[in-house]
Amino acid sequence: MTDYRKTEEAIARLTPEQFYVTQQSGTERPGTGEYLNEKRAGIYVDIVSGEPLFASADKFDSHCGWPSFTKPIEPAHVAELRDTTHGMVRTEVRSAGGDSHLGHVFPDGPRDRGGLRYCINSAALRFVPKEAMAAEGYGDYLDQIEG
Repeated sequence: MTDYRKTEEAIARLTPEQFYVTQQSGTERPGTGEYLNEKRAGIYVDIVSGEPLFASADKFDSHCGWPSFTKPIEPAHVAELRDTTHGMVRTEVRSAGGDSHLGHVFPDGPRDRGGLRYCINSAALRFVPKEAMAAEGYGDYLDQIEG
């Protein structure tokens, strides 16, 4: 079992935007994220801990300005917390092992795929393409990747 956690070394490698999003619960500007239009097969992992979070097979274009997914690749790796900031009641999504702020989950996703929309900041993620997954230790998730 891999130990996915936050380390000082991982935090030191973050860009200012990645630090703002993951460590200060920030949000990148809509439409600017690196992975918004990513179409390749693979998985998205926590930029801090490396824990697997979302599969490309579960990604969809919600037209919200951020990458959107219908479900986590491994539900135990995603923690959901009540968020009452900015005068709203929302459900915040954080990585379980790395405690990185990822984004929020909303109940307005595709009904035929469970009805959820995980709206996630690209700055909180690292994309691992299908062809690199086994070499990087994510081979157990290849069966969840299309293409």
